Amino acid sequence: MAESPLVEKDSVERALFAALRGGGDFAEVFVEDRRSTGISLDDKKVEELSSGHDRGAGIRVVVGDTTGFAHTADLSRAGLIAAAEVAASVARAGGAKVRAVALEKQPASKNRSIETLPEDVPKSRKVELLFAADDAARSGESSIVQVSAGYGDSRRRILVANSDGLFATDDQVRTRLSVMCVASGDSGMQTGFESLALTIGFELFDRFAVEDVARIATQRAVRKLSARPAPSGVVPVVIKSGTGGILFHEACGHGLEADHILKDASAFAGRLGERVASPSVTLVDDGTYDEQWGSVGIDDEGRPSQSNVLIKEGILTDYMWDLLRARSEGRVSSGNGRRQSYQYLPMVRMTNTYLLPGGDDPEEIVAQTPEGVYVAKLGGGQVNTATGDFVFGMSEAYLIEGGRITEPLRDANLIGNGPDVLAKIDAVGNDFDLCPGTCGKDGQSVPVGCGQPTLRVTGVTIGGTADA
Repeated sequence: MAESPLVEKDSVERALFAALRGGGDFAEVFVEDRRSTGISLDDKKVEELSSGHDRGAGIRVVVGDTTGFAHTADLSRAGLIAAAEVAASVARAGGAKVRAVALEKQPASKNRSIETLPEDVPKSRKVELLFAADDAARSGESSIVQVSAGYGDSRRRILVANSDGLFATDDQVRTRLSVMCVASGDSGMQTGFESLALTIGFELFDRFAVEDVARIATQRAVRKLSARPAPSGVVPVVIKSGTGGILFHEACGHGLEADHILKDASAFAGRLGERVASPSVTLVDDGTYDEQWGSVGIDDEGRPSQSNVLIKEGILTDYMWDLLRARSEGRVSSGNGRRQSYQYLPMVRMTNTYLLPGGDDPEEIVAQTPEGVYVAKLGGGQVNTATGDFVFGMSEAYLIEGGRITEPLRDANLIGNGPDVLAKIDAVGNDFDLCPGTCGKDGQSVPVGCGQPTLRVTGVTIGGTADA
C-alpha cells in the first residue's frame, strides 16, 4: 500500500508564498516524520525498551545575510503558514515584494529497496537478538564478566521544498546492533566492542549473524587481558582497513567542510590545487555508497546525494558544500547539507568519507614494517579543526616486530596532525572496509560512514607508557 504524503503539495506552496510575500531571497520547507525503536540489554536484563514517533516541519527564510528559522509540530496548512510567517518576520530586512513558487518533483539519487521494515517486526523478536548476542559473547569464555548489547532502528521520511521550485522526498531506514564485553583477569578489567549497522531494514539480520558480532567483541576484550604497555614516542603505524576512517573523518574531513573554510578556521583553507597528502591518497565523501550508514537519497536540503572527490592523488580538489554557502560562492551544493531533525537548521556535514584503495598487499605492508604498531581498531578522539591536531584512543592494537604482528597492547592514544598524517602515508592497501559512526557538530548528531584500506604512516606519536 502506498504511503500517504507527509503534507499536501498545495500546503507547502502556500507556506512558501507566506514566507516570501513580505520580501525575501529564499525560502525552504523541511518536513520530517521519524519513527524509532531502541532496546538495551545489560547482563541478560532488558534495561530499556523505547519507541518514538516525531513529526514536524522546519521553515527558513533568507533575506540578504539574515536567516530566519521556525519549526512546528503542526503539519496542517495553517500550522505551516504560521511557522513561515514567523521565520519571515525574523529574516525580513524590509521591502515588500510578492513571489509565487511552482514546485516540481525532483528525483533522489537512488531508490533503495527495503525488504522488511523494522516497524513491522515484533519487539519480542528484537529482544531475542540481544539475548542471542549475550549468549554468544559468554560462550566458552569464563573471563567475560559483563555483556551489554543494544539494538536500534529508525525510519525517517522527509520532504524538502524551496523557492527555487524544488520538491523532493526520501525514505531513510536504518538498523543497527552493538555489543560490548568486559573481561576480567590478572591485568584487571578489559573491554571489547563491535557494532553492525546499515541503511537497510530488518533483513540486516538475514545477512549477518548477531553471534559473530558478539564473538568479535569478546575476542577483543579477552586478548587485551594479556596486553603489554604500548610504546611511547614516534613510531611507524599500520592501520587496519575500516577502523582508521574515523581518523580521517575527524582530522581531515571536518577541515574540508565549507563553513570552516569560509571562516578561515581550517588547515585546508586557501589550499585548493595544492598538494596536501602523499600521491597515494585519494579522499572521497560519498552519500550514494551502497547501503552504508551515511548514505541518503537526498540531503536535508533536497539535493540528490553524490560522490565528491576532495583530495585526488594528494592534491586538494574541492570542499564539501551545503546550499547557501555554495550559492554565496557561485557554486552548486555537493549534497552535504544535513540536519539532526526538523528542529535544526542544516549545515555542512559529511556522509560516507573514505580513502580509496591502493595497490599494496595488506600483508606485505606489515611484512615491510620492521618495527611499529598495528592499529586494529580506533576509539573516540578529539580534533582541532583549525590546526588538524588530533588525539584518538587505540582500543585494539598490537606490536609489529620483525615485520610480524605480535603482542597485544593496552589502550593508548594516537597523537598527531591530520595534514601531517596525510603526507606521511607511504603504503595503501588493495583492501577496503567502512565502519558506521555518529558525527557530532555544533550540537547536532547525524549518522555517517568512515573507511579506508589498510595503510601505513611512517611516523605517528603513540602516547603509551613503555619506551618505543
